[in-house]
Amino acid sequence: MSPSIPKPGSKPEQKLDPKLKELLSEMERFGIENDQRETDRKRKMLNLEPETAALLHILVRATDRHSILEIGTSNGYSTIWLAHAMRSGTNGQLVSIERNPAKLEMARQNLQRVGLLNSVTLLEGEASDTVKTLEGPFDCVFFDADRTSAPKQLEILMPKLEADVLLLADNVLSHPEEVADYLRAVSGLSDFSSVTVPVGKGLNISYRQGK
Repeated sequence: MSPSIPKPGSKPEQKLDPKLKELLSEMERFGIENDQRETDRKRKMLNLEPETAALLHILVRATDRHSILEIGTSNGYSTIWLAHAMRSGTNGQLVSIERNPAKLEMARQNLQRVGLLNSVTLLEGEASDTVKTLEGPFDCVFFDADRTSAPKQLEILMPKLEADVLLLADNVLSHPEEVADYLRAVSGLSDFSSVTVPVGKGLNISYRQGK
């Protein structure tokens, strides 16, 4: 019997426990309904598409990331995917930054529901200021907040990155003008390979292999 081929646009299947799958599905529905209703961008969840979240999950597990920085927590949808990937693999630590205290509290509650809160350090504040206070080193950074300030954050973080490091940035295809400066900054880094994957709103993956 030949294997079934997923239809284009179908949701990715992941080996997640029922409790976690239920919460993620609930958060997906909530995010869509909330963002359709809200007119104020600050009140939108702006969660990752499930396909993009699944790709992050695979990348983190496949490359054994153990110290991840996420810039842009929102209500914790992508945070849960990243934390679960490490829990399933290296059992590492995730630091996630969010400037909206209401969203951060939602993320805290969602992480608690699936037993992942102890694997995550949630920080409230502006990303560019907060990253200055972090020691690192990080072997993965996920940029998913203010796109125009990402190059500044990258510059601050460079001395705090592992030699073997993965840089991820969302919204590359949906907001090309806003992400352009970040992509130029990444392309100018020595020893990094970079590719944009047309999944969701466009995910840029940059990787530097450690010596």
